[in-house]
Amino acid sequence: QDIVAIVNVLMGAILAIVGAVQLKAFGAGIYVANLVGIASVRELTPIITAIVLAGRTGASFAAHIATMQGNEEIDALTTLGISPIEFLVLPRVVALSLLMPLLDVYGCAVALLGGLLVAMPILDMSPTAYIGQTQHAIAGANFAIGALKALVFGGLVALVGCYYGLRAPRSAAGVGAATTAAVVTSIIGVIGLDAVFAVCAHALGV
Repeated sequence: QDIVAIVNVLMGAILAIVGAVQLKAFGAGIYVANLVGIASVRELTPIITAIVLAGRTGASFAAHIATMQGNEEIDALTTLGISPIEFLVLPRVVALSLLMPLLDVYGCAVALLGGLLVAMPILDMSPTAYIGQTQHAIAGANFAIGALKALVFGGLVALVGCYYGLRAPRSAAGVGAATTAAVVTSIIGVIGLDAVFAVCAHALGV
């Protein structure tokens, strides 16, 4: 949670700084709120939050399950008639899928706060004007798209972490290899899925 907050507040601040430099020259500094709001809610916050979780939670899933594989605990579950998929994978996928939209909302809030903290001194903008412009700019569709992305990204990170954990070699080196592969694959998968979302949103005109 702290990592998500730090990364997103800095991302919002960076967007505001870049936007302020460009828009201030045209006398359109107020639209920094539009830039930070739409970019954060629709694109950057779901992606950044998913990448943070891939490096932390996805890696943890892969390492934990790979360790169980090396200790033959998964074989013991199978012997007892307990499905490893239902016992180990399904709860993790459901939990992370439900957690991601909540973290996305939290990340969006702190990203907007980061933009506000930059816009006030650089553009001499009041908090009321910034918040009002943000509310005017962000439509419900942007929130829906961001939440849907967060839901899908969360499921992807959990599935990839569990997949590499279950396929890990039964050794200490295998745990490290599974963890690395899970993080890399999750990040690539998140960016690839975001591209698919962008194409679909463009085709649907949202």
